[in-house]
Amino acid sequence: MHDAYTQVFRRCGLRFRPVEADSGAIGGSDTHEFMVLADSGEATILFCEKEACGYAANVEKAAQPNVTAKPCEDLKQLAEVPTPSVHTVEEVADFLHVPPQKIIKTLLYETEKEVVAVLVRGDRDVNEIKLSNALHCLHLKLAGAATVQNITGARVGFAGPVNLKSVRIIADLEISALTNAVTGANNDDAHLINVNPVRDFNVDIVSDIRMVQAGEPCPRCGSTLKEAKGIEVGQIFKLGDKYSKVLGATYLDESGLKKTIIMGCYGIGVTRTMAAAIEQNHDQDGIIWPVAIAPFHAVVVPVSVKDEKQTAMVEETYDRLVKAGIETVIDDRPERAGVKFKDADLIGYPLRITVGAKAVANEQVEVRVRKTGEVVMIPVNKVESSVIKLLGQL
Repeated sequence: MHDAYTQVFRRCGLRFRPVEADSGAIGGSDTHEFMVLADSGEATILFCEKEACGYAANVEKAAQPNVTAKPCEDLKQLAEVPTPSVHTVEEVADFLHVPPQKIIKTLLYETEKEVVAVLVRGDRDVNEIKLSNALHCLHLKLAGAATVQNITGARVGFAGPVNLKSVRIIADLEISALTNAVTGANNDDAHLINVNPVRDFNVDIVSDIRMVQAGEPCPRCGSTLKEAKGIEVGQIFKLGDKYSKVLGATYLDESGLKKTIIMGCYGIGVTRTMAAAIEQNHDQDGIIWPVAIAPFHAVVVPVSVKDEKQTAMVEETYDRLVKAGIETVIDDRPERAGVKFKDADLIGYPLRITVGAKAVANEQVEVRVRKTGEVVMIPVNKVESSVIKLLGQL
């Protein structure tokens, strides 16, 4: 199905990337979204700069690179220091003269079952999708100030994992690599320095729970990750036997043995695909439809609808094209030619075929390519083959 979707979007003339994605409530494994690349896209994707690597993922799913080992640094004595009215990571880093990478940020989250303490490095953000998956919860939100005060004994901004006994602690992979770090002291206006995992606190879960950013190493090959915006136009899920086991959905194989059905879930957003195609294929004059999804391949425009000779040539041209399998429309509105030309550009027909007095006199039609602006004169009796050739070049 991955290959089938790839072929569909290629034939649509789109620039796209299949990216690893979170499966959400549907579940399953090995989920991919098909993203059409566009600056106006609602999704952020990260991809490896090396095309040969091929790694690409929705930012919600992107995995962090392998965590480097702890630096060779002697463990210092744990100490509490006053930090009056210092709440944010930036303020703490400036006040204590430490880089944000040396700060352990402690955030309390509420699920439908419990409150948990979440640890990430000071320069990182929590990825709530990853966090939900790690906790196997359906609902997740930051705890309010009253909950933080009740659990830590301190205001928001001073929470830390040391001596935090009443909740489970989940730490990002990078936390284990920190030495002599800074955390909140669970006391108002105070922080702890020289905090070390294992020696000073233990965690219940260690997992990749942070956001990954462009510029970080690719988790697959180590090259640099780049960022792009995308419009999701399709998604595929490998559901395996998650639902069929529960439903008791089985079949008999060729040996007569009962087997559980293996399921998949697939979808293409047809209207989103059309909109995404326009985002990638337009200019100041309007749409430039890819040939495969253009509403019509060509529009035939008579300069004067009152001229019988022009009308006759328009109809002959139209008949020839339609018989050749070319989807064609005639713009026979009683408008000036310039208005029709502007509308043809706005609508985005791949080809505009104009029939005027000169065309009638020379028995040639003028064909303009919307994408390039190229104009060619074609004999009416060869219009089918010439148009087919032009469309094949787009």
